[in-house]
Amino acid sequence: MGEFVLARQNGRNIPKEDKNFGISNRAKAMMAEVGEDKVINATIGTLMDDEGKLVVLSSVDKVFQSLKPEDYAAYAPIRGLEGFREAVKKAALGSYQPKGFVEAAATPGGTGSLRNTVSIYSEPGDKILTTDWHWGPYKTIATEIGRDVATFELFNDERTFNAESFKKATSELLEKQNSLVVILNTPAHNPTGYSLTEEDWDKVVAVLTAAADAGKAIVLLVDAAYIDFAGDEEEYRRFLPKLETMPENVLPIIAYSMSKTFTLYGARCGAMICLAKTEAIAEEFKQICEFSSRGTWSNGTRFAQTILTKIYADEELLAKVSEERAHYRNMLLARGRGFEEEAAKVDLEIVPFDAGFFVSIPCDDPEGVCAKLEKEGVFLIPMGKGIRVSVASIPEAACRRIPAMIKKAMTE
Repeated sequence: MGEFVLARQNGRNIPKEDKNFGISNRAKAMMAEVGEDKVINATIGTLMDDEGKLVVLSSVDKVFQSLKPEDYAAYAPIRGLEGFREAVKKAALGSYQPKGFVEAAATPGGTGSLRNTVSIYSEPGDKILTTDWHWGPYKTIATEIGRDVATFELFNDERTFNAESFKKATSELLEKQNSLVVILNTPAHNPTGYSLTEEDWDKVVAVLTAAADAGKAIVLLVDAAYIDFAGDEEEYRRFLPKLETMPENVLPIIAYSMSKTFTLYGARCGAMICLAKTEAIAEEFKQICEFSSRGTWSNGTRFAQTILTKIYADEELLAKVSEERAHYRNMLLARGRGFEEEAAKVDLEIVPFDAGFFVSIPCDDPEGVCAKLEKEGVFLIPMGKGIRVSVASIPEAACRRIPAMIKKAMTE
């Protein structure tokens, strides 16, 4: 963008166009020119059906259609409706009953949880620690409020979780900072589709428990936006009890989003949920979340909070929502498995994948390869370390078709 005219730069490096939306717009333009059947747009981070239409759970839509004006027009409390706060704990934690003190605060989507956690639990100039493969807006969120991002290598040479790199990065940052916020996006990580195993979680807990001996404040933010599209909803929550085994100065916070789980992307509703060891830390969480929210977005969207409250107040309705979600989750999992199988057939290396909306391919020239594929009507997202493919946005047949095309483009 060059130098600013009136706005202060404050470390910003703003591109002329958002990369993801720019590529998607080019895909749509080509569709209009040559026909939708000749273009594969694997850039979109929302779940689409096999006809390219946005998936919206009909059971959730019926609740939305039944709302009365007072359900959506009035202000919600800053920390969220009481019914919502209780419902979102159940939505995020499933059948798990924490032993400590659990509190929730409404946020505008999972992104609001990220923003508030970084703002509240770090200091200006701090670096936030996350994986080298990560969702780009983590850095935007951090830098907008005077922080930055440091990374550790997600995978070692054996293509498993790199606990040594995590330990080294944690130690180095805590030598320089009085506090540390760690963001781990799991399960169904964006952009790789990796999910931390229970053994991986044991290593994370061991590293943070040892780091806590210095007495500094550590927050482990689990970005669980995709948790209900990873697989069996209870199976993928088996790691939760491990979070409560760490010392009291390590605070686990779950960033939960209604965007994916309830297909309410545009509602911008989520929550940050803390698993505190002491009542004092939980009370602090409540007070500071309310204060920080008031100074940014103030109140959240009431209608989405009302929808979740109604769903969890009606067992039959909740069962319908869960059943419908499971149908689409199976569709998504089949797409991911299809891509994985075809990649193996053509010897296309992919980053270790488990589930979720995205698959990633290591690549030395992601920009060049993606530009070549665009000429063939295949639109993907180039990233720093490789290429991201949204299996959420294309049918299984396309997921099975494009690995060979990617391999050919990379080879040439």
